[in-house]
Amino acid sequence: MTIPFISSNNSLCKLYSRKHYFAFKLFNMKNIILLPIVIFGLMLSSCKEKQEPDVIASETEAPGDAAVSIPSFNLKDINGNVVNLESMKGKKVFVNLWATWCPPCRKEMPSIQKLSAEVNKNNVVFVMLSLDDDFEKAKTYVQEHNLMLPIYYPAETLPELFNVNGIPATFIFNEKGKLIKRVDGMDNYDSGKYRDLLN
Repeated sequence: MTIPFISSNNSLCKLYSRKHYFAFKLFNMKNIILLPIVIFGLMLSSCKEKQEPDVIASETEAPGDAAVSIPSFNLKDINGNVVNLESMKGKKVFVNLWATWCPPCRKEMPSIQKLSAEVNKNNVVFVMLSLDDDFEKAKTYVQEHNLMLPIYYPAETLPELFNVNGIPATFIFNEKGKLIKRVDGMDNYDSGKYRDLLN
């Protein structure tokens, strides 16, 4: 239980918990200019949940004959059907790793939906691969936000290529299944460079 005390050294009495007592005593009136820094530090140290900031995209271009190929990897669609990612070769494949708990992922999804509406669906496949702990969360999210993007869930362990340090992460493969672009972090996909790349 936290036992508060009131300091009488300051006319504006402040309530502190016992665990912060020592920190307060170190800073007397001669060092009062440092007090806001200490308080800010204590506030940060008490945060239990960290929200991811918007992640600036890091883009990697790859030639069409690159050694990195689309992996043989089983996915589950919203109806429970299992499909292999490698079987999508023959079309350009846009794979986005995302989750409902990821703010940058949610922020970029509308631009991905706009992109999907502006490319030839006969030549491009979109794979929104949810990394949520429960696929139902992803299904509910896209329904509530009127997103028409095809979402999938891993039906087996992620391949090495998709073992990324953070999400969102996007991989674009050409018709031969070769990686032509990788984006680590959030980006605006409703742009000419992505329309040109996929059309």
